[in-house]
Amino acid sequence: MTHKTVKTLLVMSMAMFLAGCASTEKIALDPESRDFYETARLVMTEAERDIFNHLPDAESRREFVTDFWAKRDPDPDTENNEFKEEFERRLDYANKHFREGKKGWNTDRGRIYVYLGSPEKTEEIFPQPTADFRGSVIDWIYYRYDLGIEFTDERGIGTFTIAEIAGDLLGAIEAAKLGAIYRDDGSDSKKFVNFDLAYEKEKRQFVLSLPIKRLNLRDEQGLLKAEFEFEFEFFIYRPGAADKQIFKESRSFAGRPEDLEKTKTISFSFPYNLGPGKNYVDVIVTGKDIGKTRKIFLVRN
Repeated sequence: MTHKTVKTLLVMSMAMFLAGCASTEKIALDPESRDFYETARLVMTEAERDIFNHLPDAESRREFVTDFWAKRDPDPDTENNEFKEEFERRLDYANKHFREGKKGWNTDRGRIYVYLGSPEKTEEIFPQPTADFRGSVIDWIYYRYDLGIEFTDERGIGTFTIAEIAGDLLGAIEAAKLGAIYRDDGSDSKKFVNFDLAYEKEKRQFVLSLPIKRLNLRDEQGLLKAEFEFEFEFFIYRPGAADKQIFKESRSFAGRPEDLEKTKTISFSFPYNLGPGKNYVDVIVTGKDIGKTRKIFLVRN
């Protein structure tokens, strides 16, 4: 497969991904839920869309909306939800600057802006017009994400589409959907931590694994200990059910240095009798070093 083919497939995949985020699903919603879903679907994960689209009534959807923003709040101790405020600011900016004949957040540049905010460097190039290319090229550089995106206006009518991607754009978007934000004022939430979750049927327990390299440990009488406790919060959903199961636990950590040298992760077990069939397990982990990080897992039991 040639480099040009790989590039074309990547851009096509990204275009399909963005188009899917923008499409309106044909579900029967009350007006309040419809207003929320119109724009919030941009930062919904696939699992959240599945959960939301199967909720049976307006009351369960209102509860979902409350949880949706609370889970993304980087600092629950403050009165404001910084993620929600930044999301709304980006929507407003996109609508004002990237309309291109439709709502700004429904364009390629607008959706990227909603996910990632302002690029740290922007460059517009005006190549020599040809029969096939009449417009300009705009490059957006995000140093904080190690990412570059090229948009082109091939017809010269002010409509820019993604033409080339350098870096892991999908990874940056998925982290942003789960609540990892980088605000344009230079302040940053903790970086996304890619932890894992498994369900052991025989033992009826969840096992959560955290990368040890992200933790600060101290040596205390031959044991390496974390200087803080982890807070774990589990939300368990069954598509089509109005209710959800929630449980919270706090855990500390200690281990021998010689044991930790052999592993890249530390694991925590949580007894739970998971129901049969398809389950979405939404997990939030909070700690001093990692801040607030979150992932959603599909678990079939």
